[in-house]
Amino acid sequence: MPYVNIKITKGGVTTAQKQRLVEEVTATLVNTLGKHPEHIHIVIDEVAPENWGFAGMLTTEYRRRQQAAASSSAKRKR
Repeated sequence: MPYVNIKITKGGVTTAQKQRLVEEVTATLVNTLGKHPEHIHIVIDEVAPENWGFAGMLTTEYRRRQQAAASSSAKRKR
């Protein structure tokens, strides 16, 4: 009984995208391991961006910096 836990940051992911993840992960386990779809369990956990950190910063700070850099780059192109 495969159990897959997918963790993503909350926001910006649609129900349709989550459905596609479940379908494609299930298909991969069926095709690669020969598992039955009804035995596969997939859980998608959405973590608040302020609770997810990497590269020494919270995701909220990373996104803020990315937006600032994109905005600055767009201004220079004008």
